[in-house]
Amino acid sequence: MLGLPEGVIACLFDLDGVLTETSVVHAAAWKQMFDEFLATQPGGQAPFDIAHDYGRFVDGKPRYDGVRDFLASRGIQLPEGTSDDPPTAVTVRGLGNRKNVLVLEKIQQEGVDPYPGSLRYLQAARDAGLRRAVVSSSANCEDVLRVSGLEQFVEVRVDGIVAEERHLPGKPAPDTFLLAADMLGVPASAAAVFEDALAGVEAGRSGAFGAVVGVDRLGHAAALSEHGATVVVQDLAELLPPTDGEGAEGRP
Repeated sequence: MLGLPEGVIACLFDLDGVLTETSVVHAAAWKQMFDEFLATQPGGQAPFDIAHDYGRFVDGKPRYDGVRDFLASRGIQLPEGTSDDPPTAVTVRGLGNRKNVLVLEKIQQEGVDPYPGSLRYLQAARDAGLRRAVVSSSANCEDVLRVSGLEQFVEVRVDGIVAEERHLPGKPAPDTFLLAADMLGVPASAAAVFEDALAGVEAGRSGAFGAVVGVDRLGHAAALSEHGATVVVQDLAELLPPTDGEGAEGRP
């Protein structure tokens, strides 16, 4: 059904880059924040490279984990700080909070649009009776769902706020996906994970889900497969049956 193996009755969607085009906004916010910070560091640090650094160090991870992992790649250690650190604080959490301020500004200025193919897939999944959850590392998930108009298609939301409240590790650990499946009342083997991030498909593989759909928005299809995707598409519409007058090209 809808490009999924027999027995899969639930869909667990990542948000940014899978359902909405906010991954571009997030990448721009990460770059602005890190570039401003790196410019203050000795030794002439190279700027944050979206093509190289975004997918490897920050995409799909909880915000503070992304800060920590990228800084480690540059040999930089900062105090952890606290979640209440102001966005001007030179701490891991201060930098993470600065990134969040920037992404919220960009979302408010530019809005959020769902991918048309993802909107079609969500509608088809609802109409087919598949259970539906969004599993995101973002603390802004609820706002993005509302602004993008996707809130009506989602039964369960497990986001960065829920993960922190329940002390769940973020992706690539499978815990947030497993919680979403449990909240929908289905075992992992009956749920499909939809992810565009390497950390996300790793979570799907380690959680033994019924399928892991890699969504290739960045041209890294091979890496998605290597990290755990059982099928890779460029757009969720490729998983839909062809409509009248359409061929079946693009279907897995």
